[in-house]
Amino acid sequence: MQNAVIFDMDGTLFQTHLILEGALEQTFEKLRDELLWEGPTPLEKYKEIMGVPLEVVWETLCPQHSFTIRERSNEWFQQFLVQQIQEGRGGLYEGVIKTLQQLSKDYPIYIASNGQPAYLQAIVTHYELDRWIKKVYSIEQIASRDKSLLVHKVIEENNVANGFVIGDRLSDFQAAKDNHLQSIGVRFDFAQQQELETADFVVEQFSAILAIIKSK
Repeated sequence: MQNAVIFDMDGTLFQTHLILEGALEQTFEKLRDELLWEGPTPLEKYKEIMGVPLEVVWETLCPQHSFTIRERSNEWFQQFLVQQIQEGRGGLYEGVIKTLQQLSKDYPIYIASNGQPAYLQAIVTHYELDRWIKKVYSIEQIASRDKSLLVHKVIEENNVANGFVIGDRLSDFQAAKDNHLQSIGVRFDFAQQQELETADFVVEQFSAILAIIKSK
């Protein structure tokens, strides 16, 4: 049995907002071209629900669309996100690389994210995160799209006894609680105060994570 650190990706390690607007605009431009959307791109609405499974994203953004159209919209969106990552338009939060380097000396590090596999792999590849991260888990591996079950999968497959789940949204903190781990909330772009209040610890800077983990 081992202690481990499990990170969320969007809004925790990766500054998703740097590529979000461009990819969403491209997606809704495609929808407008197909005469499937009128009006502006619902960027603010997406920011409000950032972190929920993608099925919920498209149900929320496009409630009038059929399942097939939502699936097509998500495929376009994922393609545009990956393209923006590969073009270097995204970025990691300040302190991520140095903190991962330090943590990886003493703890195995995993990713548990609501992102799709190709998107997550694009981030890992572009920033060479596999130097420190043992394995990446996507919510696509869980039929129910329940993040608590995704974290449970990480624990079971890697013989984890204790550790931390680090993220920015309620699903991360709930996943930690449901799996008897501690949670650290990052007060970054998509974090919400009411949700952060449910985390065991909250940090303003990514580098502050290190001191919390080392003290336990």
